[in-house]
Order: sequence, then structure tokens, then C-alpha cells
Amino acid sequence: MDDPELAHPELREPDLPRTAKVRPHALRTGWTTGTCASAAAKAAATLLLDGPPPPEWVEVGLPSGRRVTFAVERAGFVSAAAEAVVVKDAGDDPDVTHGAHLTATVAWRDGTGVELAGGEGVGTVTRPGLGLPVGGPAINPVPRAMITQAVTEVVGDRGVRVVISVPEGERMARKTTNRRLGVLGGISILGTTGIVRPFSTASWRASVVQAVQVAAAQGEGTVVLCTGGRTEKGAMALLPDLPEVCFIEVGDFTGAALRMAVERGITRVVFVGMIGKLTKLASGVLMTHYTRSTVDTSLLGRLTAECGGDPAPVDAANTARHAYELWSDAGLLRAAGDLLCARVRDVLTRFTDGRIDADVAMVDFTGRTVVAATVPEWVA
Repeated sequence: MDDPELAHPELREPDLPRTAKVRPHALRTGWTTGTCASAAAKAAATLLLDGPPPPEWVEVGLPSGRRVTFAVERAGFVSAAAEAVVVKDAGDDPDVTHGAHLTATVAWRDGTGVELAGGEGVGTVTRPGLGLPVGGPAINPVPRAMITQAVTEVVGDRGVRVVISVPEGERMARKTTNRRLGVLGGISILGTTGIVRPFSTASWRASVVQAVQVAAAQGEGTVVLCTGGRTEKGAMALLPDLPEVCFIEVGDFTGAALRMAVERGITRVVFVGMIGKLTKLASGVLMTHYTRSTVDTSLLGRLTAECGGDPAPVDAANTARHAYELWSDAGLLRAAGDLLCARVRDVLTRFTDGRIDADVAMVDFTGRTVVAATVPEWVA
């Protein structure tokens, strides 16, 4: 077949050579900054409660319920507080925080429960749209929960203050988009599963292609492309009658999945994602990794205007999530979201020269609730 990407140069996957070599062995997964911070916090809490000698290893829980063990790089007392360090291993992902020293300082405080703060090298949120309080530390909700759980396993409901810091974090952040997003002074403590998978590698792209091949080989005519684990769960709830093999976590490799779907005779694709990825796709960007493309909020502003809303605040939105919140506040989430999904559907159809019927659904930030779609009956 003619290559749809070459037929439509406006639909692009930047910087990904078609003949990229794939490693003959599986790439190593790694650990998120959130997981490493929870391990450091547990080590420090253990030292605070039990005293010397400090623990050499700690075990923490991932959101999936799996338990994993980490070596403690060092631990000791700083005045009345206990401090511990865990070194991040990002596996084979090209992560700027690989080797970072995630440091937790834990001290007793009056009251009950865990009070969490950011220290040196952890960014401060200065703009809305990240799902975190402005003025607070850039520690995402899942890592917050993991740190709280890890510390509570040691001290129970006693009151403690936990400060997470990352030496050299401000330098690391210069290689990220944090400043553009309004996270200043350091890195963000991230993670939704606790595990870093090498999404940005040729091998991950190859795994996406293989997943489409497997679905086609089982005679399936539909594949459901999801951007991550949360959207995949939402997609499975949305389309419960489809077998599991049809659901493919494509990460940033939508174009690769579409090309293989056409090659293997797949006739229908359902794409399920959150607003950020959908906005990039609506702009014609098929490789949506944050280092290779940005969100065009002006497109979201134009969709706002089409719905009769004021485009100016959306044009100036800090992030796609911020635009989502503005739509929600203005009562435009369904209308503007439906238009966005329709744009994405058109892009996917053009990319495949009309060989595939496409449907699109936008889910909320839990990944569970469909808030807009190109097929209205999907929306509860």
C-alpha cells in the first residue's frame, strides 16, 4: 500500500526513522520518582521510629498492590529528623532523573497523619492546570498516596512531617518542560503506576506493532488504541464486549499502530485518550511524546469559539488540562470535547487514506469517565 504518512506530510511522527533498529532483548523497566520517594520516606520513618542502625533495604507498595524492595543509599539523623536517600533507576528509559538521589526527611509533629512538603530540587507549582494546588510542591497525587502509605506502614497514625528533596533537581528540570508549565525550582515527583516503562524507545514502538499483529491474527477487525494504563481501563469499561487482545496501550506511537492496522486488514479503530494527547492528534501530530510535540491551545480556543464560548482564556491556558477545566467551568466540556474528538477522528481517517473507520472518546483524568465522543451513545 502507499504509505499514508508520505501521502499526508501534514500528519507527522517527528524524528522516528522508519527503519529504527530494535534491540534483540527486552528493555529494563525502572522506577518512578514517586516510588523512589516513597522508599526513601519509609526508610527515614523507620530510622526515626526505631533508631540506629538505619535500614539497608525497605519494601513499598505500588498502586497495583505489588510490593517491591529498594536499597537505601544512606540514612542518618539531621538534628531531630531522620533522613534517607534512595537512588532512582529509570531502567532503559532515557529519563533525565535517572540516578537522582530521592531524599526524604521525616520528623515528628503534633497531631496525626502525614504532612507532606517539597524541599530542595522539588518544583513549586505556580500556574493552574496541573491538578495540583498553586503554591504547593509538584508532587502528583499518586506519589503523594504512595509516600503516605509507606510512612503510615511504619508510624501508624502518629503525626509526622515528610519533606521530599532532590539534590540537583533544579538542574535536571532545565531539561524538562517544567518551566513552561509553571513548575519552578526543580523537578516534579511523578508516577501513576510506580513503574517507568521505556515508552520512548524503538522497542516500545515495536511492541505496539506486535500487539496490532496479534489482534489481527486472531481475526479481530477492531482495535482500541489507548494512551496509557488508565485510559485502557476506561476503554475496557466502555467496550466490555471486545476481547482483551483488542486493547492496545500505544503510548505515543499512534501512527505506527495505524499503519500496521491498515497492513493487517483491521477495519475499525477506536482511540481513547485524555485531552492533551487528543489535542496533539487533532493538530496532525501522530507522535505525541512531550519532547517532540507541544499542545496547541489555540486549537482548543477555536473549538471554544465554535461552541459559542470565549476563546481568550482557553488560548492562554497553561496546559491542556487547564483548558479542560475552563471548558468544564463554562459548561462547554461536552460540546467542545465532541468537536475535539471529531477532529481527531478526521485526522486518523486521513492518515489511513480512509481505509479504517475511526471513533474517538475523551476520558476524564481518572481515565474512567467518558466526557466526549464521536459516538454520542457512548456517553452516559
